[in-house]
Amino acid sequence: MATYTWNVSAIDCYPQADGETNVVFNVHWTLVGTQDAYNGSVYSTCGVPAPTGAFTPYADLTQDQVLGWIWANGVDKDSAEAAVQAQIDAQITPTVVQPALPWAV
Repeated sequence: MATYTWNVSAIDCYPQADGETNVVFNVHWTLVGTQDAYNGSVYSTCGVPAPTGAFTPYADLTQDQVLGWIWANGVDKDSAEAAVQAQIDAQITPTVVQPALPWAV
């Protein structure tokens, strides 16, 4: 089983919206999985809705908070991790191989 690392790599903001500054609307994220010498990864973006209720200033955001937003807005954490695990499994037990050409050995 792989070890997974989720990371927010960039955040797109509206400079001004609803009286607030740097209002997040899109999150760029990566997921990297490692298992022994094998690894797999996924990169994507996720739009997030305009904030409702208490507004967290951009400078006070945490990565855990922003990851929570993407998981609540369409990024299926378990499916993403399963996709990365499938990449790793395909490296461990390949279904297609490309051996050296017999005349080039």
